Amino acid sequence: MAPEKKPFAAYEAYRKLAKEYAKRVDTKPHNTYLEMPATLSLMPDVDGKRALDAGCGTGRYTRWLLDQGAEVVGFDGSPHMLEHARRKVGEEADLRLHDLREPLTFLENDSMDLVVATLVMDYVEDWGPVLGEFRRVLRDEGALVMSVQHPTLDFIKELGMKDYWTVELTEIWWKGFGEPVLVPAYRRPLQAITDALGDAGFYVDRLVESRPTEDYRRADPEGYDEVKWRPSFLCIRAVLR
Repeated sequence: MAPEKKPFAAYEAYRKLAKEYAKRVDTKPHNTYLEMPATLSLMPDVDGKRALDAGCGTGRYTRWLLDQGAEVVGFDGSPHMLEHARRKVGEEADLRLHDLREPLTFLENDSMDLVVATLVMDYVEDWGPVLGEFRRVLRDEGALVMSVQHPTLDFIKELGMKDYWTVELTEIWWKGFGEPVLVPAYRRPLQAITDALGDAGFYVDRLVESRPTEDYRRADPEGYDEVKWRPSFLCIRAVLR
């Protein structure tokens, strides 16, 4: 019998974070005025389309997709985060508890027009199987839109990383959601990101390095000054080859 797979890297962190995360994420400048605008700039027209929200968290992108007219299937590996997503969207989306590292057995081949994976791939060490499943469920004209922590951020913030070229498990204190919580995640070089996408049958259609908006400056001038000079998130639209 195969050993039981351990929970994903940030499972315990999100157990602690879930309540305050759900309360603050939709207005927190770092998410609302930095990551989200960059990610949304890559979204295709989803009206009447079928979208998968992979790692849906508290449902902020699920809500956006629904408001744009999409039919949405979503999942998250954290029951604590998923509870808040279900409260946010009710029965409008098909939401389920599922570990991103496991096959998407509840989805048929070529059944999705869009896969959205925002700030979730950082918790996966081996991207191959995950991207392979995204490739399987996407239709030929479909797209993957994803965001991850920028590969250089740990070095800029001097978190002790020694080898840029290695996929490394890092830890960073999240201080914007109430009591600080130490959140583990995998940092990987840019080439590891693009190679994994290519190996899975994708090519990068567009890449955006997030920059804070003027709304960020108005909402949090001090935070704006901290992030305006350096990249925080890498956002990618990939399409099938």
